[in-house]
Amino acid sequence: MVPFKVWLSAARLRTLPLAFSGIILAAFLAKSKNAFSTPIFVWTLITTVLLQVLSNFANDYGDTQNGADSTDRIGPTRAVQTGAIQPSQMLKAIYLIGTLAFISGLILLYVSFGGFLNSYFAIFLGIGILAIVAAYTYTAGAKPYGYAGLGDISVFIFFGLVGVMGTLFLFSKQFDFLDLLPAFASGALATGVLNINNIRDIVSDSKAGKITIPVRLGREKAIIYHALLIILAMVFVGVYMYLQKASFYYVLAFPLLLLNIYQVKTSLNPDPYLKTLALSSLFFSVVVGLSLLF
Repeated sequence: MVPFKVWLSAARLRTLPLAFSGIILAAFLAKSKNAFSTPIFVWTLITTVLLQVLSNFANDYGDTQNGADSTDRIGPTRAVQTGAIQPSQMLKAIYLIGTLAFISGLILLYVSFGGFLNSYFAIFLGIGILAIVAAYTYTAGAKPYGYAGLGDISVFIFFGLVGVMGTLFLFSKQFDFLDLLPAFASGALATGVLNINNIRDIVSDSKAGKITIPVRLGREKAIIYHALLIILAMVFVGVYMYLQKASFYYVLAFPLLLLNIYQVKTSLNPDPYLKTLALSSLFFSVVVGLSLLF
């Protein structure tokens, strides 16, 4: 029997603030449009938590199976790598969490659209299935796309466009192209978190054949890429807030984001700043939302 604390560690709770940030931003956007719904918000959070845990379990399983989680790895040790959880046990947990995420997603769509016969139901069901498949195949499976350097695109889409725009549509049942700006900002920050992870793991990823963006670019250019992601996020949301004539509370997050660029640039091991950027992204979403409401 695997102790619960081991499963909790494998779930990597420090990644949850990042998963929540896009959902919270979408909720604030919906509130500013008088379209907020508590049941939709709650079920979106539940589904998001399950998808994030699914992704983390699959990452733990897949990276060990494919050799990325080895003794060369600088970051925290993984449960399957150390033997704390056997591969067969992790695979069963992946199937369980994936099933729960699917059920939670169905409830979310039912609550949002008032049933299963709405014309948008099939579209969002497809998006939900893609999210589950993407969470697993990032590092697990026969041809994990994370090993081909496509993780950044996936994170940008699912944490930005799907996380913000998709959730906002569940609330409002409307699409506004202007809302793409905060969605792009959320996606850029989420990609920045992944980039810190990949900068940290350049050596072990390279040896395992995991060709991430930092492995392709090298550390120095990957840090420049990181800075561009964060600066673009600030520009995107700044333009949006200007067009919306919103308050300026959102600039309170800018020093934290700029500090993260400096910390990643000057640290030999940027792992601690992965968590701080995830928390800064959550704070960013909150202050952007407050700026819209007040």
